Amino acid sequence: MLSLGQSAIYSVVSLIAKLTADKPLSQQAAVLNASQSPRPYLDLVYQLLGITFDLIPVALVLYLLIRDHISPRHELGLSADRQRFDWGWGTLLAACIGIPGLLLVYVAKLLGINAEIVPAALNPVWWAVPVLILSAIQNAVLEEVIVVGYLMTRLKQWGMSATAIVITSAVLRGSYHLYQGFGAFIGNAVMGVVFALFFLRTKRVMPLIVAHTLLDVVAFVGYSLLPDSWLSWL
Repeated sequence: MLSLGQSAIYSVVSLIAKLTADKPLSQQAAVLNASQSPRPYLDLVYQLLGITFDLIPVALVLYLLIRDHISPRHELGLSADRQRFDWGWGTLLAACIGIPGLLLVYVAKLLGINAEIVPAALNPVWWAVPVLILSAIQNAVLEEVIVVGYLMTRLKQWGMSATAIVITSAVLRGSYHLYQGFGAFIGNAVMGVVFALFFLRTKRVMPLIVAHTLLDVVAFVGYSLLPDSWLSWL
């Protein structure tokens, strides 16, 4: 409720607002990484503060695990000692999820069950790309550590079955993307199932962070660098 649970509730409200608006859902936009000020350096400060404060819940859950003598390194696989494994599987997961995900977004938009997603809406400033990369890393660390590593570890401690744990993690992931529409919920829930099953099998969250970072970097930076003529065609 301090982080992604709160985001899920706001996403439900946002979706209701979109569905009850004058325009159809498919003619509305879900904007990510928007500018916070027309003054470039003030905007930069706001962006960096947002990224920093969004990571505070990650520090909290790591503290709670360590307090209970649960090692994030061993139980969550939150370490840099298996980089070939992490980058290899992370890249493979990103490719397997990203390509079908683009198709799903396209189909959902055609069916009218998704808003138009604008992955990046920063002003054209020199620091836009570095900030978008930092935002992608922040999203990946926040979501994978909390929704996969921490949540699944705690639910297992409570005696929940593996099936229920996977479903809970996946539904939460889909829920905080509902502001984008029903297609985003479905796509992210499927991604949540894949990531949760991978974590149950490997007990490593690092490949998931790599995969999520790659997906978001391609979406955020790619969108911001594409010419306007390409964007209108897409």
